[in-house]
Amino acid sequence: MTPENKAKYDAKVKRVEDAIALKEPDMVPIKPSAAIFPVLDAGYTNAQSIYDETLEIYRKSIFRYLNDFDPDCGIGVGNHYAGQGHLMEMMSPKNMRWAGMPGNVIDDNSIQQYIEYPFLEDDEFDYFFSDRTGWMLTKALPRLSTVTEPLAGFKFNHSSRGIEDLSAVLSKPEIKDMIQKLWEINEARAVFGKKAAAFAQEVEDAGYPIFLGGGAAVPFDSYSDFYRGTLNSLADLYERPEDVERFIDEQQEKTLAAIRATKGINDGKHVFMALHKGMDGFMSDEHYEHFYWRHLKEIIETIIEVGKVPYIYTEGKYNSRLKYLADVPPGKVFYHFETVDMAEAKKILGGIACISGCMSHTTLNFGTPEQVRDEAKYLIDTCAPGGGFIFETSSGLDYCSHKNVEVMFETVREYGKK
Repeated sequence: MTPENKAKYDAKVKRVEDAIALKEPDMVPIKPSAAIFPVLDAGYTNAQSIYDETLEIYRKSIFRYLNDFDPDCGIGVGNHYAGQGHLMEMMSPKNMRWAGMPGNVIDDNSIQQYIEYPFLEDDEFDYFFSDRTGWMLTKALPRLSTVTEPLAGFKFNHSSRGIEDLSAVLSKPEIKDMIQKLWEINEARAVFGKKAAAFAQEVEDAGYPIFLGGGAAVPFDSYSDFYRGTLNSLADLYERPEDVERFIDEQQEKTLAAIRATKGINDGKHVFMALHKGMDGFMSDEHYEHFYWRHLKEIIETIIEVGKVPYIYTEGKYNSRLKYLADVPPGKVFYHFETVDMAEAKKILGGIACISGCMSHTTLNFGTPEQVRDEAKYLIDTCAPGGGFIFETSSGLDYCSHKNVEVMFETVREYGKK
């Protein structure tokens, strides 16, 4: 990293850290989630980026974005599957569609689409709680990918023959083929991981800090997203609350242990948590407190204990939840909002936590430059005084107008100076 880039890097880090610590930085930090906007803005399709294993398309797109707009954060490969098209084909997930996949199932410029269905069926709870490994092997994995479908018939008889029986099971042609594919997937993932790490280092060497350094999830989100699906998980709150509570309490112990194991690793980095099922109206206050907030609060506190920053990315409306979000250690938490009354958020969380978000994706897509400028100024006027504000959009930039994104950055840089 050159001295010039190091100075730029340090200034951006300080700007963001000051805001999280509830100070007023030299200017309002701006770090929107760029998502696939850089790729589209550079004239490529998302499918081209996904299937370019060299990452050159993604590299050109990201550095063009960084040079054009100079945000206060860098961008790694992220979760938009740049360079991973063939790897995704190898993994063959049943619950995901991506741009450029065989059959052109979705548009070439679509972000990935997930198909929600229950991995845990109504009649499997006894099996799930008594033999999690067996359930994962014979039920969940075959439902997740065509690669692991042979596990649906996996049976191993416990007898004195032991290893002979196991070797016979593992030597079935379909199992041997599956194992070979899994080896190849693991090798391909390792190769891609090195490319992704090298790309991230290149971005940081250019003077753009990458703040993300881990992730976590509220146990109920895991239960709903990956095991039961949205509708079943809601019904379960009423029909089988004991099973829900048993799972989320068990999962909480694993989550906290995983976070504590990272102590001394990526100190100061942000641990990203997307809150999928905690929005207004999704569950009652009583259910939110018992099945959601008590775990989220403990996770936030544990992330802080290990020397990292909880980056809590709320999804959906969050007006009724603000009173809960205020119950955290001051100056240690970074909340992002998709939809909330930002004046109320500032009133309740000011002096407690850094807030961000709510720059309307709709305005950036379809509004005039004047509307973008007015909305950006409103957010700065409402949230920046006294510190504790980072300028972010409601969601990823994705398909936004180049001109409007330009106006947004210019307004924050000019109007958001101390």
